[in-house]
Amino acid sequence: MSQKSMPRKRNRELQDAYTVLEDLATPEQEPCCSGETLVGARLRILRHELGLSMRTLAAKCGVSVNTLSLVENDRTSPSVHTLQLLAHGLGIPLAAFFEVERPGYALVFQHQGQRPQLRFASGTLEKLGEGLPPLGAEPILVTLDPSTIDVDEISHVGREFIYCLDGEMACIVAGREYHLTPGDSLLFDARAPHRWLNIHPAPSKLLVLFCPMEARDQPAERHLDH
Repeated sequence: MSQKSMPRKRNRELQDAYTVLEDLATPEQEPCCSGETLVGARLRILRHELGLSMRTLAAKCGVSVNTLSLVENDRTSPSVHTLQLLAHGLGIPLAAFFEVERPGYALVFQHQGQRPQLRFASGTLEKLGEGLPPLGAEPILVTLDPSTIDVDEISHVGREFIYCLDGEMACIVAGREYHLTPGDSLLFDARAPHRWLNIHPAPSKLLVLFCPMEARDQPAERHLDH
């Protein structure tokens, strides 16, 4: 090898080494949403599509309600075993958790009678905005059974708006009772202890708007568990 070719070879080797070092030093860009966030969001959507409460799905999957809540709210990274349990309980393939929805305008169209009904202690809930993150306002159609079941008070972050559509109901907020008949409405800070009661001999229907502060807040789930 000639004396002239040796410096050129050495220069090429140095350039290659610098290129490798630059690649190692340059951090990879984070994707717009992590796999954990995608799993949590997909799990919530899939559960809602099946009309299952968090407590019901946890029982079907053999996991605790706390674990399910942590996964949905992106507060923990689920193990492969946990994902397998969730997939089995939902009746879906494991890959369904990682399907990305195509970008587009968020829109929900629902036919009457085709919305899934979720049972709770004193009636049913129908989510009118199923499939969208509960930001700004989460519209719920509530039907209260004509019963005398006494439900526990609950509280959650954000605001709660109630509009009476049919029948007659009482909403107890911070110990004070408010009677609502068709056309009456009530808006209050949902951190105050509150509960709903049907005081009509037939079912009463309410339009309820939950106004959570963050996507991870799930006031509807709090009502379902009581």
